[in-house]
Amino acid sequence: MDLLISLLLSPVGITLLSYLLGSMSFAVIISRLMGLNDPRSYGSKNPGATNVLRSGNKPAAILTLLLDAIKGWVPVVWVLNHGAAFDLGAGTAAAAGLAVFLGHLYPVFFRFQGGKGVATALGVLMGVHPLLGLATALTWLIIAWFFRYSSLAALLCAIFAPVYYAFGGDVVWAFQGSILGLLLVMGVLLIWRHLENINRLFAGKESKLGSKKSAGPGA
Repeated sequence: MDLLISLLLSPVGITLLSYLLGSMSFAVIISRLMGLNDPRSYGSKNPGATNVLRSGNKPAAILTLLLDAIKGWVPVVWVLNHGAAFDLGAGTAAAAGLAVFLGHLYPVFFRFQGGKGVATALGVLMGVHPLLGLATALTWLIIAWFFRYSSLAALLCAIFAPVYYAFGGDVVWAFQGSILGLLLVMGVLLIWRHLENINRLFAGKESKLGSKKSAGPGA
């Protein structure tokens, strides 16, 4: 038992547990529990809060957003606050953050068909430092409010988050190169996952916030 606990609390164990946590696709889980259509079957077919909102069920979308963010927050904040007792440092926190994010993108429990990671990435940022998460969330809200495009807001946040972290380093928070690397990799992955949205934005075909899916079974 002691050996198992030691393995689970090692950098490799924490990274694996973080990936499994990230693989919990709450958009699908919440939709099933609330009797809604599978979010992978309508709208953008993305299992995330924005697409769940297109079902017209705001509580389901809010719950999805919160749970996806919390799962990104938990492993990072745990390692940063309690990891020192187990010889876990910022490098492990960065690995855990990337693992939980990758779990959301490619969930082992859902045939590796995951979401685009915006809410989970926000949770990771909140775990790194609440002010970093709040600054990025505020950026998303401002862009989404004025332009009504969730994808555009997410793309710009993917760029701004590592910039915020770099400029706030050793002033607002203790700068760690591994954490900056995490934010840069997450930013690249977020942009990669939004390539279709980028094409639709340029074509003027991207769905705006608040738009609902086409009528269908269970609509």
